[in-house]
Amino acid sequence: MPARIEDYGLIGDCQSVALVDRHGSIDWLCWPSFDSEACFAALLGERRHGRWLLAPAAAPARVSRSYRGDTLILETRFETEDGAATLIDFMPLRGEAPDIVRLVRGERGRVTMRMELIIRFGFGNDVPWVRRIENNSMLAVCGPDMVVLRAPVETRGVDFTTVADFIVAAGETVPFVLTYAPSHHAIPEPIDPDEALRETEDYWSGWSRRCTYRGCHRDIVTRSLITLKALTYAPTGGIVAAATTSLPEKLGGARNWDYRFCWLRDATFTLLALMTSGYYEEATAWHHWLLRAVAGSPADMQIMYGIMGQRRLTEWEPDWLPGYEGARPVRIGNAAYDQLQLDVYGELMDVFHQSRMANLELDGASWAMECELLTHLAKIWDQPDCGIWERRNRNRHYVSSKALTWVAFDRGIKSAERFRFKAPVERWRALRDAIHRDVCDKGFDPDQGAFVEAYGSPLLDASVLLLPTLGFLPATDPRMISTVAAVERELMRDGFVLRHDPREAPEEGEPVEGAFLACTLWLADVYVLSGRIKDAQRLLDRVAAVANDLGLLSEEYDTDARRMTGNFPQALTHIALINTAHNISDAQKPAVQRATQGKVTQADA
Repeated sequence: MPARIEDYGLIGDCQSVALVDRHGSIDWLCWPSFDSEACFAALLGERRHGRWLLAPAAAPARVSRSYRGDTLILETRFETEDGAATLIDFMPLRGEAPDIVRLVRGERGRVTMRMELIIRFGFGNDVPWVRRIENNSMLAVCGPDMVVLRAPVETRGVDFTTVADFIVAAGETVPFVLTYAPSHHAIPEPIDPDEALRETEDYWSGWSRRCTYRGCHRDIVTRSLITLKALTYAPTGGIVAAATTSLPEKLGGARNWDYRFCWLRDATFTLLALMTSGYYEEATAWHHWLLRAVAGSPADMQIMYGIMGQRRLTEWEPDWLPGYEGARPVRIGNAAYDQLQLDVYGELMDVFHQSRMANLELDGASWAMECELLTHLAKIWDQPDCGIWERRNRNRHYVSSKALTWVAFDRGIKSAERFRFKAPVERWRALRDAIHRDVCDKGFDPDQGAFVEAYGSPLLDASVLLLPTLGFLPATDPRMISTVAAVERELMRDGFVLRHDPREAPEEGEPVEGAFLACTLWLADVYVLSGRIKDAQRLLDRVAAVANDLGLLSEEYDTDARRMTGNFPQALTHIALINTAHNISDAQKPAVQRATQGKVTQADA
């Protein structure tokens, strides 16, 4: 049985990540990249599906953990009757090959330690051929994959598991290094674990010092930025939505999706989070990934792509994995990649406009591509789509989708006028105004006094909270004030916001979904725009309080079970936290200071 979602810590090298539970077990690792097949998949099954445990042989009396400063080096301290030892886990930035380094450092007395390494390639299904090589090292090969374990202790094979028992005394350090390479390559050369530790600490400490944020909750904002960097595929600049696949949105349910891909929907939120925090280099890399990924016919634009811009993200189910706490099916790939979701046109046009406003260097061909996007959008904006929540087989005229088509034309107009680009501005203005009327006429339910999920639907939806931040309507507009009141009345549970209306009948056999953390922060953003700063601060405090002890957050929070749900750690949640913290901090500054900072937000774009 895997640990609770919130019991995991994250280590990574900006090309892949591993999840480490609080008892020293790495239960999830896809190598060599985020979207590769997992070689440790116990997270979605059992220990036999692959894990790497390093822990005291006897149950410790006390376990504590933390990151080493503002880095991605995880330290877990075990205290036993005989002594204490610290497990130091990290992934050095790539050299010849990807590595995981685990250092067992004696702190007090003598601690008997146990190592169990179960390598299972192919998402827990493929048992490798294992043999001993030079200097007590171990080599495991299976098909295209190879890993090497190097350690100064004797290992042995027991029931398809590599095990070792050893004692670490105070002042001693026992290093373990696991290295990956394609099986047709030569065995990678060993690295120096101590030197790798110094270089990794220097890298992350230096990166974190670039953060310009100085407001409330600075620790968790910095941790959120580090997490966002860890979820970035350095060779391309693409940012995955989460490190995992198939962690359930509802415990025991079937809404289990693969999030190891890059969504266009997160584009503007991501760009703003990076730029406002001082990370313009990362913002530029993300922007360039977007431009490459969507290049081609506007009619072929997708809602998500692979880390290198791959377009076919075929979905399949590894039926040998029982799923996290039995939540099935487990899914690899994501069939939503070919859905029609109109909102992505608005998000893409918004991110290009925001980039220009921030003086990011853009490709000279981007404006021509944007014009083609709007030409195509003019033909399809009035079609039903799958919506921001990617409803399968439920195409409707979703309010948030339509509002974001308004954003697309609005940002096109603003870019054309501000930067003097050639464009059919009058035609775009007419379409923008027509869409605005359409949304206000058909998306607002006067009986409830609220914008609803979709035209003709009585149900509320938290995505309409984006309307003020998008600049569609002021937060002080009476329709938005009454919409916020309806959200507070119908969608709030224990201080958090649900994304779907609980009055909607759940899918057959499905448990009720938890609160959506990003939506909770979107409400806080609306509070800021309407002058309710204390209410916004209260919501930010609420979300920050449910982060785990390492400052990591998932997609949702089950307020009844008091547990995290959904894929982890979730980029959108951390991005929303960064942006909300900035919004509150900026709103609390004197008006003159706000005016001179020159920051661009979605609302005033």
